[in-house]
Parts: sequence; C-alpha cells; structure tokens
Amino acid sequence: MSNIKTITTAARAVNKRPFRVSIEGNIGSGKSTCINYFDKYPNVEKHGEPLHEWRNVSGHNLLGLMYSDMHKWAFPFQHYVHLSRLKIQTSPPSSPNITVKMFERSVQNSRHCFVENAKKQNFLEDPEYCTLMAWFDYTEKCLDISLDLIVYLRTTPETVFERMMKRGRAEESEVPLEYLKEVHESYERWLSSPDVGCEVLTIDADRGLDCVTEDLERYSYKILGGNHTN
Repeated sequence: MSNIKTITTAARAVNKRPFRVSIEGNIGSGKSTCINYFDKYPNVEKHGEPLHEWRNVSGHNLLGLMYSDMHKWAFPFQHYVHLSRLKIQTSPPSSPNITVKMFERSVQNSRHCFVENAKKQNFLEDPEYCTLMAWFDYTEKCLDISLDLIVYLRTTPETVFERMMKRGRAEESEVPLEYLKEVHESYERWLSSPDVGCEVLTIDADRGLDCVTEDLERYSYKILGGNHTN
C-alpha cells in the first residue's frame, strides 16, 4: 500500500491536480449526504452522481431502462456511466483554489464493482464485458484516473433496501433486495483486493445520520488530504 500511495502522490504533484476522494457505497448508503457535509469547505469541489445525464441521453432515460431490463440495457448504461465518471474524475478543477475533488463513486467503481457484478449475474454477454474491460484498460493506461482516498459507507443490504423504498425514486422501484446484496458483495470483494489502489476509510453507515456525521468530522483532516482550510 505504501508504494501505491507514493505513486499517486507523485502523480498528483506532477500534474498539480487536487486530492481525489471517491465516496463509495451501496444504493441508499448516504453518499449524497456525505458529500453535502463538505459544503462548508470552499476548497472542495463536489460532484454527485450525474443522474440527470443518465436520465436524459438525447431523450432516453438510460437509468430507467437499465433497471427495467438489466439483460438488455446493462451494456449501454455501463458504457455511458464510464464516460460520465471519466469526465468528472479527469476534468480540471473549477478554480485555482480547489485542493480537493470529491465525487460520488468512481471510474474504478464502475470497473471493479458494477461491471463485474453485471457479468457475474449474466447481465453482460462476454463480448460486451470484454469491450468494457478494453475501454477501462485504455483509460487507466493513458489517463491519470488515480484516487487518493476512498470513503466507504458500509451498510447492510437490508438497511439500504428500506431506505431506498422510503425515498421512492421511480427508477429504483423495481430494484429487489437480492440486487442490493449482490452490489454489497461486489463492494466487499473490490475494497479488500489489491485492485483498490489507494487507502480506504470505512464508515459504518447503518447507524443514524448523526453518528455518520460525527465520523465525517472526526476524519475530515484525512478526507480532505491533510491540508484543508475552512
């Protein structure tokens, strides 16, 4: 892990890019709430998941289509997700004062969690899977997509299923508990593997919002790269 940290630190120094933090977790784990907590830091540029883009790809709601028929729509959806995350992750900061770039999920998440899960569940045919792998491998080789920290909001599938039902997003109404269990298992495999590529800060997000907020405050120095300012 020390070698990985050295490489990512060197890449950040050479490219003078902000400290990159990916907020990761299952559907309904509190990622948006976590990102919004850092509104008070003017040196942080925040990016939620671009749901508006996924819901309107030249008039097509790819998110809704994917949940309605994963076998049919997983490939175009994951292909577009990769593109939208890549734009967020590699775009220059909005101002010279930005020292931290924080986003909801990452290119790496798409590759190691959702694409792998889609393949495992046979939502992707082998040629589709190989195409997505080639796309990611080229991206990783030719662009700096490295992360400096992952904040993992760890939850049980049963907890996030209950939250998902309460918030009532139209596209999520068809998502079964079994799918959330599969996503959880994919996260656990990815974030415990050598492929993770950076430090992982795990927060128990089954607890109430107040407890999670306390952890965000406790670890804010680490989350903000160790040099944040109010």
